[in-house]
Amino acid sequence: MRTGTSSPRCAEGWTFHRPSATAWRRVTIRGQIAGLAYDDQDVIEFLRRVGLPDAEQLLDDPSWVQWRGGRAHRYEAA
Repeated sequence: MRTGTSSPRCAEGWTFHRPSATAWRRVTIRGQIAGLAYDDQDVIEFLRRVGLPDAEQLLDDPSWVQWRGGRAHRYEAA
């Protein structure tokens, strides 16, 4: 994963993809796969790694985060 000095806002592509059948979400940041998240703590760690120590406060802010294919904070398949 690349880290840089620019702000990684949603316009640059923070995406939490549709939950899988095995209860995880693929997370991409600026088009790069950050990893698989099984819960919000995993997402917070990915965002901390790109320089956002207070990422937990941003998970419900649509200007930062795009949740696709399911409800926010849900990791199990519908």
